[in-house]
Amino acid sequence: MSRDSSEPQLSFSVPTISPAPRPRRDDAWLVALDVDGTIMTEGGQISDAVADEITRLRLDGHEVMIATGRSVAMTLPVIERLGFDSDYVVCSNGAMTLGRDDTSSDGYKTVFVEEFDPTEVLTTIDGRLEGAGYAVEDAHGNMLYLGAFPEIALTPTSREATFAELCGVAATRVVVMSPSHSLDEFLEIVESMGLHKVSYNVGWTAWLDIAPFGVTKATALERVRTWLDIPAERVMAVGDGRNDIDMLTWASRAGRGVAMGQAPDDVLDVASERTGSDVDDGLASALATLR
Repeated sequence: MSRDSSEPQLSFSVPTISPAPRPRRDDAWLVALDVDGTIMTEGGQISDAVADEITRLRLDGHEVMIATGRSVAMTLPVIERLGFDSDYVVCSNGAMTLGRDDTSSDGYKTVFVEEFDPTEVLTTIDGRLEGAGYAVEDAHGNMLYLGAFPEIALTPTSREATFAELCGVAATRVVVMSPSHSLDEFLEIVESMGLHKVSYNVGWTAWLDIAPFGVTKATALERVRTWLDIPAERVMAVGDGRNDIDMLTWASRAGRGVAMGQAPDDVLDVASERTGSDVDDGLASALATLR
């Protein structure tokens, strides 16, 4: 469930980045794509059909970019795997925005970051979820974690830490996992906590993503849209998870918010369109409609 009671401030300056010149058509669309369950299946596969449609749109002069809950370190390999670069990348559910910079070793630099003090939210959660694991990520991609945490969720610079160390980080994202609870139990406990000073999303399982207050994929994408000067009528966002609710709502207001076929009902409800599932190349089918 997304909790975001603040309206984004829409007065932004364009960041200084140094990308190589690239053609962009006058009627270009801004196409924002989630990664897991959208570009990539649960098993980590990216189909040729999906990769081909992304490449086609890029070559046709559209602005195609990733908007994900993943950290920067977990996102850049996906871009490399797809074989394309974009002017901007949104990571950590909107807390981190990268701009393409050909002078940088990995091709990108941070152009916007939002952080928060995780102490209050961690203290609120601690003790309410027995056996839970916690991870706190900073703007440099470092992740401190405590308790049981799957290796796949950790960044290359992750290290185990104490609870006090977690509370001392200027965080872009906090992740809480509680595998001993069912999703319904987890939802009930999280809702009862009243986490009003952050934005949070509950995932497919007992997984909680916490971001700075008022920060979502949508707030970051609106900022990017403004920088690129693309009208709201020409935005398309595709996603499948509860952390995509704000993004799909944002895109659906004037453009196209497309939910993947396997998305839960609360995600489907806010989308203006629905496509096939990730295993049925639903993303490729949605992108094929854009010319």
